[in-house]
Amino acid sequence: MQYRPLGRTGIKVSPYCLGAMMFGAIGNADHDDSIRIIHKALDTGINFIDTADMYSHGESEEIVGKALKGRRDNVVVATKCFIPMGQDPNQQGSSRRWIYRAVEDSLRRLQTDYIDLFQMHRPAPDTDVEETLSALTDLMRAGKIRAIGSSTFPASEIIEAQWVAEKRGLARFRTEQPPYSILHRGIEREVLPALERYGMGALVWSPLAMGMLTGRYRRGAAQPDSSRVAYFPKQMSNENSLDAVEQLIPLAEGAGISLTHMAIAFVIAHPGVTSAILGPRTMEQLDDLLAGAQVRLSDEILDAIDAIVPPGTETGPLEANYKTPAIQTASLRRRPPAERAAG
Repeated sequence: MQYRPLGRTGIKVSPYCLGAMMFGAIGNADHDDSIRIIHKALDTGINFIDTADMYSHGESEEIVGKALKGRRDNVVVATKCFIPMGQDPNQQGSSRRWIYRAVEDSLRRLQTDYIDLFQMHRPAPDTDVEETLSALTDLMRAGKIRAIGSSTFPASEIIEAQWVAEKRGLARFRTEQPPYSILHRGIEREVLPALERYGMGALVWSPLAMGMLTGRYRRGAAQPDSSRVAYFPKQMSNENSLDAVEQLIPLAEGAGISLTHMAIAFVIAHPGVTSAILGPRTMEQLDDLLAGAQVRLSDEILDAIDAIVPPGTETGPLEANYKTPAIQTASLRRRPPAERAAG
């Protein structure tokens, strides 16, 4: 395994990061089986695990904590907070109040004294980024977290956080966790260049485009019985994505590799990407992903991929993850009725 620098933190991580989202009730509810999967990944040289408090409402972190007993010192553990963890409106977000509580809860579930990388799961438009960075800086000084990062932040907020950290003398985000795949290349326009400019590591999620790049979703074929189809029907039946998949499959076959392996190799070939997050639910899925660890794509294949899905473009709706409040909240785009009536 060739390890890569995690931004400029000095930490070295594997180019494959084991994503733990599917360990727990929403994926593999068998704790012992999930632990075996984690151990298999570690035994093959993966030293990086990514989870979050909201994955199966803390169950994922608990499984990771069990799996790392006796192995904690050799593993880089990343987790996140922001997504609601209860009905209380303060059990979410990026406030100092919630971050302190979330870190303590994650430490308890992970059965560890420190978190290697603590990330803010999404940007918080209602919270001053200085408030967030100040809280995270204090937790770093207390030894509870080693480095901090963001997840699915637009380039503008990545840069703003860097400026605020420099101006206020606070710890700065060292990593970003954006979505990236052959079908979703939007981060190539601004996000990846911003990360490279500030020396930040990139842990990319959904390199298989939520399963679209496994070959299971084909034009004209019946949709597989999958929770993704139930939760994301528009994305999994997107015509542009299916068109691209139909062109990518013969490209992979001509190169003598699977579509899955080509998709992962494409992502980790980008010089701005540190690790690709793999999220297996079963041992069979992990074995298949690991089988492609040595795949390297030639310039000819990369050029052919560029011709199918041009750099910086999106075939489907995954980029909706980057919608800002100005887009999502109608009241921020429309004057009050009285003002509109007054002309």
